[in-house]
Amino acid sequence: MTGRELLALSGADGVAAVQAGEVTAADLFDLYRARALDHGGGADGGLNCFSWIADDLPPEPDAASPLAGSPVAVKDLFCTEGVPSQAGSRMLEGYRPPYTATAVARLQAAGATLLGKTNQDEFAMGSSNEHCAFGVVRNPWDPARVPGGSSGGSAAAVAAGLAPWAIGTDTGGSIRQPAALCGIVGLKPTYGAISRYGMIAFASSLDQAGPLTRDVTDAALLLAHMVGSDSADATSVGLPEAVVLPSRLELSGIRLGVPTEIAGAQIEAGVLGAFNDTLARAQQLGATIDHEIELPHARHALAAYYVLAPAEASSNLARFDGVRYGHRVEAHDGDDEQGLVGMYMRTRHDGFGAEVKRRIMLGTYALSSGYYDAYYGRAQRVRTLIAEDFKRAFEHVDFIVTPTSAEVAFELGAKTADPWSMYLNDYFTVPMPLAGLPAISIPCGLAGSDRGLGPGGAGLPVGFQIAGPAFSENKLLEVAYALEQSIGFDGARAWL
Repeated sequence: MTGRELLALSGADGVAAVQAGEVTAADLFDLYRARALDHGGGADGGLNCFSWIADDLPPEPDAASPLAGSPVAVKDLFCTEGVPSQAGSRMLEGYRPPYTATAVARLQAAGATLLGKTNQDEFAMGSSNEHCAFGVVRNPWDPARVPGGSSGGSAAAVAAGLAPWAIGTDTGGSIRQPAALCGIVGLKPTYGAISRYGMIAFASSLDQAGPLTRDVTDAALLLAHMVGSDSADATSVGLPEAVVLPSRLELSGIRLGVPTEIAGAQIEAGVLGAFNDTLARAQQLGATIDHEIELPHARHALAAYYVLAPAEASSNLARFDGVRYGHRVEAHDGDDEQGLVGMYMRTRHDGFGAEVKRRIMLGTYALSSGYYDAYYGRAQRVRTLIAEDFKRAFEHVDFIVTPTSAEVAFELGAKTADPWSMYLNDYFTVPMPLAGLPAISIPCGLAGSDRGLGPGGAGLPVGFQIAGPAFSENKLLEVAYALEQSIGFDGARAWL
């Protein structure tokens, strides 16, 4: 097979080719490694989606294993033994952990090989991948635009054909939103389906790992080898049934609910058009569409999220103090504080970026004496109400559908001076993690070229989000697969 033919293969097809002896795992690895080196760095017009790329293939990958030595790109939020794991932050620059995150270790046990670590928003705090200590990541459809965040490096690597598949993390939309903006598939599983052990924590009650892939089958295959309970993570429970590769081609009997709140949302015309076209396609496949589904508290989800997530972050990031590992700066003459306290202050001042500092301060304020009940306590009550809204909705429909993002990829720098405008990018994605529910984003078309031209004069990708009840991953994947096959989106045009 030629290099071009190999690159056109999905992750699952690449695995099948290795298992059939049509190509070796080493050839596949070398092909992707060369592309990652040529296009994945920050120099010479690269996308800057990789923070580290492997020197060579691990010895003797097993072609008979479930993933057959297939290379996988891993978000830098996952600890990987002996390999830089920096969370996009100067605070952990050069840090090489002595252990590997469970989700990554399970993929490796299934035969996957580590191709590289991908850039991200610092400590997963961002919606554009512009808040990274190691430079911005660029969207392969238009390098002047953002790839989304915080798993933007993983999304860009897959969308640009620099990796057959990748994994990321989703706290408020950090898998689904970059998947939408880069024209690929992104799945956030049910909270607890995948162990968080070895994931550098942002907000522990929300963080969840998941796949970013070219298609739904690839997402199912990676998910199958990531899920499971883990004694190192008491919140992990796995899934009640084995993940099955999807095959459904029609949607008869499936009820899709469109929240009434969409009518009042500010959605770009091109995004809304692609969303409505997909609803019509779902009806043609046999689904019924209910436009009267109400999630009355979902409009408060963004406000609740930006209290709860920063509050948990302010606690989780307290461990980065310059004492045990990572960045350390001694107090200077003339500092307000000297000694240990001065070292803490100088280390955290220099080690954390502006967005991380903003969220630490927001979270610390929300948890402070006299404000805890007014902010954190109230946000937790809103979270409960949102979960109850979803529960009631799923008594009438099987899945909730929305645009993944209200707009296509925006230009680099367009929102960095306006944090609230940036946070609004999470409007459609934050309710699901607050309720602990699974959701997937699939590409459903291109917005009009009036939003800027991608390669070959194409428009920019639009994501269609499907959310289901807890632990409904298999049925969710089936519905996504049926729509994907009908839509026939060709993401390879971003790089072929």
